[in-house]
Amino acid sequence: MVSAVYQVSRTHFGSRKYTEGNLVTLEEDSILASIPLIRPVLDQITDKWSIMILTLLCPEPQRFNAIKRRLCGVTQKALTQTLRRLERNGLVTRRVIPVSPIAVEYSLTPLGHSLREPFTALYVWTVDHLADIGEAQGRFDKRSKDVAVEAGHNGRM
Repeated sequence: MVSAVYQVSRTHFGSRKYTEGNLVTLEEDSILASIPLIRPVLDQITDKWSIMILTLLCPEPQRFNAIKRRLCGVTQKALTQTLRRLERNGLVTRRVIPVSPIAVEYSLTPLGHSLREPFTALYVWTVDHLADIGEAQGRFDKRSKDVAVEAGHNGRM
């Protein structure tokens, strides 16, 4: 279904139509129509733990406890739930290693490895724009503080 929506948007790229007073490309329409289909997957692969787990698994398979040690702050429950979601979505495979005690190893599937390029691009973008984001946050926080101070002065009069 998602590929059908993608095909429609690719076929009509650049076409335009008039909708509710706005000029909208058919590609934008197709993207908007696909949101209910793709949102659950995007939510699952872009949450905080998923991105970090997928990044850890890119170079090589990892055992559960090694992943847990490397991800500061992740609980066993959160890690287990995230790994199960990633496995369900076909991004990660789980292998039980019959040793004493039993160990579980996770590795990326080819589909999981296909996320390496977009995640790397997102990382590079973040590093490149970290200062810009910090400046924007500072401006926002200053405006918010100024508005709060102004509101406090107006309330006293």
